[in-house]
Amino acid sequence: MSELPIQRPSLIRRLLPHPALSVMLVVVWMLLLNSLSWGGLVLAVAFAVAIPLLTSRFWPGNPRMRFGPPLWGYLGVVLWDIMVANFQVAWIILFRRNRDLRSHWLVIPTDLRSPEAITAFAATISLTPGTVSTDISADGRALLVHILDTADPDAEIARIKSRYEARLLRIFP
Repeated sequence: MSELPIQRPSLIRRLLPHPALSVMLVVVWMLLLNSLSWGGLVLAVAFAVAIPLLTSRFWPGNPRMRFGPPLWGYLGVVLWDIMVANFQVAWIILFRRNRDLRSHWLVIPTDLRSPEAITAFAATISLTPGTVSTDISADGRALLVHILDTADPDAEIARIKSRYEARLLRIFP
């Protein structure tokens, strides 16, 4: 009986155990640098290789994630919502009295199961001005969210689920 040969990962796979993380690190580094230079790009690539290599043993595996139209659509919705929410919060701050605010704590049940998807969901809510994710239930099935102003908490929960969670369910199968 012959043994199957052990397949070793390719050199590229060993150098970039989490390619999406590496790409994100380069993009974020260049945005933080706020200028395009060869030195900045070389340093960004060095970090993009070193950080995933140093942290790869702490990652149980690559998250299952779909790239392409679902991800681009999600990013477009999030960026649009952040822009709109900035104007809404500015209007509330400038023209509404504190006693007229209708702040609420919302418990948002979630159908997301992967830690990466739940993290993306909570981060998206917190990135949108006027809302902040504050806690997740022990079983990971609900988020506690504070919202600055809403007339209908149930409608707000439905809006958050339809705009963000439904799209994340397509990205993180």
